[in-house]
Amino acid sequence: EIQNIFYLISKKFILPKFRNLHESDLERKSNNDLVTSVDLAVEEQFIIELKKLLPSSYFIGEESFEMDNSIINNYKQTNYCWTIDPIDGTKNFVKGKERFAIMVSLSFTDTILQSWIYSPLTEEMCYALNGEGAFIGNSRLKTNNISDLSKSKGSISTKYWNDDYGCLMKDLKNYFYTVSSYGCIGHEYIDIAQGKRDFAILSKLSPWDHLPGILIAREAGAVDMYFDQGKYNFLSQKQ
Repeated sequence: EIQNIFYLISKKFILPKFRNLHESDLERKSNNDLVTSVDLAVEEQFIIELKKLLPSSYFIGEESFEMDNSIINNYKQTNYCWTIDPIDGTKNFVKGKERFAIMVSLSFTDTILQSWIYSPLTEEMCYALNGEGAFIGNSRLKTNNISDLSKSKGSISTKYWNDDYGCLMKDLKNYFYTVSSYGCIGHEYIDIAQGKRDFAILSKLSPWDHLPGILIAREAGAVDMYFDQGKYNFLSQKQ
């Protein structure tokens, strides 16, 4: 049922606007990031549809948070909470590039229960269930577990680091085989889970950008941690 929600919303709101956006569809958020009329419409529709599945659940969406930062406290409630990134890779979408996705997760307090990353152009769904694995279709995903940095492919964030970390990131790049970004962290998480990529070193850890992918990566065998140890905690503001 939930995959059908992704499919229908994508078909109605996203695909008609792909490579068909107008200037009136584009805005800048308070942090100067791009947002489109499609992001807003998709998030609003997801809230309507997911509310039907869990009527008493809470929601935290990227665009809703822009309007009301206090909704982040929904994670602290003893209730189910949906996290929504209506279009991950908005810049790619605006430029007509193909790597963008819809990302959704369902959590209960500090536990991520399920997550989904959907690619509208291919209709491919990647999903994970806590303790049961990560999948595309019926195929279970598994990381490649490469431990040699000189053979590792992945990405390192270039923005939002403080000065100390910024210098460290520039130095770290030299240790890896390839460092490149997709401009869509959702697709990077999927490729890490499939063993096509090996790492992502990230700065801005907003929950809508990472809850869905973190669960998929974990269930495929990946490890996530802060520089000072500890798994990603979406209630924290750490880098």
